[in-house]
Amino acid sequence: MPLFEFRCPKCGHKFEALMSAQRVQDAVCEKCGAPAERVWEGQFTFHKSGCGGNCAHCAGCHSHER
Repeated sequence: MPLFEFRCPKCGHKFEALMSAQRVQDAVCEKCGAPAERVWEGQFTFHKSGCGGNCAHCAGCHSHER
């Protein structure tokens, strides 16, 4: 299961949560219980279909800074 980072728009609390990608919209702040927003920061990688994430040997994958 992936680890996602969230921020609460109500109280400003930032936290991480392990959850399926299908449940991200259901995240709630662990401090105040308000609906949380996913934080899009840092680097992420796109993998070609069937890649397996072995980017050291994959010329087809590429990273993006946000």
